[in-house]
Amino acid sequence: MAISRLLYPAYASRRHAAAYLDFSAAGRLRGMLDIALVYNRRSVQVGSLREIPLMRKAAIPLTLALALGAAVLPRLLGTVAPSAEAQAPPASAPPSAPGVPVTADTVATADVPVFLQAIGTAQAYNMVTIKSRVDGQIVKIAFAEGQDAKAGDPLIQIDPRPFQAVLDQAMATKQKDEAQLASAQADLVRWAELVPQGVKSRQTYDQQKALVQQLQAALKADEAQIEAARLNLGYADIRAPISGRLGIRMVDIGNMVRATDAAGLVTISQLKPMFVSFTVPQENLHKIHQKKGETGELAVIALGADNKTELARGKLSVIDNAIDQPTGTIRIKATFANDDERLWPGEFVNVRLILSVRKGAPTVPAQTVQDGPTGSYAYVIKEDNTVERRAVEVAAVQDGLAIIGKGLSPGERIVVDGQYRLTNGARVKVEAKAPGAAG
Repeated sequence: MAISRLLYPAYASRRHAAAYLDFSAAGRLRGMLDIALVYNRRSVQVGSLREIPLMRKAAIPLTLALALGAAVLPRLLGTVAPSAEAQAPPASAPPSAPGVPVTADTVATADVPVFLQAIGTAQAYNMVTIKSRVDGQIVKIAFAEGQDAKAGDPLIQIDPRPFQAVLDQAMATKQKDEAQLASAQADLVRWAELVPQGVKSRQTYDQQKALVQQLQAALKADEAQIEAARLNLGYADIRAPISGRLGIRMVDIGNMVRATDAAGLVTISQLKPMFVSFTVPQENLHKIHQKKGETGELAVIALGADNKTELARGKLSVIDNAIDQPTGTIRIKATFANDDERLWPGEFVNVRLILSVRKGAPTVPAQTVQDGPTGSYAYVIKEDNTVERRAVEVAAVQDGLAIIGKGLSPGERIVVDGQYRLTNGARVKVEAKAPGAAG
């Protein structure tokens, strides 16, 4: 303290005084260093020779003080004011990498049908285009478009009067010929008695006999004419040939129709039951015969345009007797009861010919299975939330489901979405169950 007061000059700056008045260890050291610097500068400026030795004597301890301060100052400062790095807490270990987000589901089981897929056309069990069989004018239409009709119901009336007149004429001709035949037969009997007596010649008798035969033939012709007239009169009254649904008529009252017209008057279709006609490749023919022989009959399902909506269930009824060589296909017909009339003539439908049913088959959403250079595979989620890339064998894909032949077992968890970010052994984070997934 005394030394510090002795050495401290009156002209020192306030900053130096503040350092001197700081009685901490670091403060005292900083003050001593400042004083040493001041005296060094002073010694250079002094002009008196007396002061120079004194300065040289004072510079030695000051130099030692500077060296001592340089060595001790870092430790003092480290003790009194630790650095920011020393004050910072130790760094924690880096957090583990989060799992890859995926959606998942479990391998389910289902009874899956094995079938042949085809496109078919619904056909009426019977369909008739009604045409006129006689020429004439329509005088009556006895049906409404789109109505159901039974076989024999009246539909259209063509003017019957011309046909009735022809019938009456044919019947009159027959009556005339019958009368002539009766007279000729009576003459033949009398002449048969007169020929032996020589009153009538044999030639006359033979001519009379021929006349009788001609009149008998004429009667047969008359009967045929009458029958034809009756038929034409009946054709003028057009009736439903089958039971079914009437379509849109193509004629109106007053139109003239002819038997030779290509266009019909109206169509009638039998909707219950219905046919669906479709073709399959000839390679499947032997398989169809084999399955049909095993079960007795094969079920057929008709689906809508979306290939999901079931319209009707029926059975295989007809396999054509020859393969179409240009296309290499065989034509098949299936019969459907169609009680609810969901099938309509001319409608295109998707057809499934069921060959068998696979019981308890493992199924997964189709997008679960990925294709790689070595074949199909899927990612299976293990208990520690890591994945295993596993080779699988797909037996079939239908209705958005993959039927697994080998590689997966029911109940296993599998990745449904997010596979492209995975590798074998990667850790995953299951975010949600795949919407609409199997099971």
